[in-house]
Amino acid sequence: MYNAPQPKPEDLPSNRQLRRMSIVAAVGAAAIGVMVYLPAEYGIDPTGVGSVLGLTEMGEIKQQLAREAAEDGKLHGAEGSSSLINGVFGFFVTAAHAQEAWTDEVTFTLEPGAYTEIKATMKKGATLTYVWAAEGGRINFDLHAHAGGENVTYEKGRGKISGDGSFTTPFAGDHGWFWRNRDKSAVTVTLNMRGEYSGIVRSD
Repeated sequence: MYNAPQPKPEDLPSNRQLRRMSIVAAVGAAAIGVMVYLPAEYGIDPTGVGSVLGLTEMGEIKQQLAREAAEDGKLHGAEGSSSLINGVFGFFVTAAHAQEAWTDEVTFTLEPGAYTEIKATMKKGATLTYVWAAEGGRINFDLHAHAGGENVTYEKGRGKISGDGSFTTPFAGDHGWFWRNRDKSAVTVTLNMRGEYSGIVRSD
C-alpha cells in the first residue's frame, strides 16, 4: 500500500494568491450575473451583451408572462393562472380571459413587406390598455398619434413577438399602431384593447 507524497509548502498557494483567486472568481461571477442572468431572467441589460445574445428578449417575455399570470390569478385563481401560461405558448390568452378582460380583439395577418395601421379614436386625457402577440414571425411597430399639428410617439419596436401596456392621450385624435412585417414569412398579430375610446380605425 502506497501513500501519496505530502505536498511541499512551497508548492501550496500563498494566502495572497488565494485572495487573488477569490477576487477573480467573484468578479467573474458578478460579470456573468450582469451580462447573462439579469438579461435572461429579468430583461435587464446594462451592458448590451444580453441583446446581442438574444437573452434580453427572453427575459422580457418571462417577466411579461409573470405579470399576466399574476393578473389572471387575481381574476380566476390558481387554475386560471396555469391555463394562461399554457395558453401563451399555444397562443396568447384563452378566449374566456379575452372576453372578460378586453373590450375589443383585432386579428390581422401581414405578408412579408406588408403593413397596416390599427388606431383607436380617443379624446384628450383618455387611457387605453392593450396586449398583443405575434404568431409566425416577428413584427415592427410604431405606437403613435398625430392630429391638428400635434404628434406623439408612445413606443417603437423592431422584431418583437409580443407587447403590453397602456397610454394616456395628450390630445384628441386617432391613437394606435403602425405595423410592418419585415420577416420572411406571414405574421398574424392579435391585439386586445380596453379603455376610453369611441371606435377603431384600420387603414392599409
